[in-house]
Amino acid sequence: MRVALAGGGTAGHIEPALSLADALRRNDPDTEILCLGTERGLETRLVPMRGYELGLIPAVPLPRRLTPQLLTVPGKLAGALSAAGEHLDKLQADVIVGFGGYVATPGYLAARRRKIPIVVHEANPLPGLANRLGARLTPHVFTGHPHTQIRNGRFIGIPLRQQITSLDRLAMGDKARAYFGLRPDLPTLLIFGGSQGAQRLNETAFNAAAAFRDAGVQVLHVVGPKNADEPQDLTQDGVPYVAVPYVDRMDMAYAAADVAMCRSGAMTCAELTAVGLPGAFVPLAIGNGEQALNAEPIVQAGGGLSIGNADVSVEWITGRLIPLLTDTDRVVAMSEAAARMGRRDADTELAREVMAIARGDKPTPELPLPEDEGDDAFYDDGKDAR
Repeated sequence: MRVALAGGGTAGHIEPALSLADALRRNDPDTEILCLGTERGLETRLVPMRGYELGLIPAVPLPRRLTPQLLTVPGKLAGALSAAGEHLDKLQADVIVGFGGYVATPGYLAARRRKIPIVVHEANPLPGLANRLGARLTPHVFTGHPHTQIRNGRFIGIPLRQQITSLDRLAMGDKARAYFGLRPDLPTLLIFGGSQGAQRLNETAFNAAAAFRDAGVQVLHVVGPKNADEPQDLTQDGVPYVAVPYVDRMDMAYAAADVAMCRSGAMTCAELTAVGLPGAFVPLAIGNGEQALNAEPIVQAGGGLSIGNADVSVEWITGRLIPLLTDTDRVVAMSEAAARMGRRDADTELAREVMAIARGDKPTPELPLPEDEGDDAFYDDGKDAR
């Protein structure tokens, strides 16, 4: 079987694609996989690092409205369509799976021209432009959020790395804390803000260091590679506060923690619920508020807390977060609630669907070209890398 994966720009697009690739290879080691990407995305580093082939195409902003004229847009779109088509032809792709972002649109359109089955995976509750287009071209649409509103969508969860989905936090807890130089006997807060860190979280956490120490709460703080060159040990009075630029083993970080204070991107929410780690979510106020929507069902189910970025403060930490961390029964209850929201098998389930579609077990009907529905939200301003 030969599978093209289209999802580039951010880790939120690339990591689910690579997790699906891993699941496909586990099912059939002979599966040929090609990842489509652009020169300016993280895929140039992440895809080769995971051992997969990367085919580059130009990054193309889309026009404001989706009409049949989309296919006639000159310049870069024509070049991107041509490049995507060449990659699909060379691979002799049986199916293409798109995860959104600039690279997905040319992939979807090139596949449609060749009558190659299209599969769409949308991770967010508010679908991006590329996947809204893709959902008009195929009935095979899967979502990572239970409340995503997208044509033909079916909730399946977000494909995650086996390193995360196979994690037993309780069994690994002491080993993970020792790995980071933490004590086995203290409540532990993990703080992280995504791959580059989060300035607001960093500043507030450092300002609350004395409060953490006085409450006997130890901290593992991932500040982001742009904010530190090497680890710092800020331990005082025997209560560890370990600040590191980045963590290669997020599974170990999750196992070390009792609660995570973090943003609420789709991948972060999926990973925390998969491992049953309660989140103190501080959604990044971008776009249409999708990060807040990501955290909402987890918080409603009792698996986390949420506070606005502008409202997070030392006072909130001392009044809400530290009392949670020092209440063992509440942490356990929240962990169980978070775990009930998690999906550990989305990678294998999506792989099964993709294989069935590629074999023709689930045929794709002929669909008309997308018509202009007057949706002014169909505008690619470069933020469709969710």
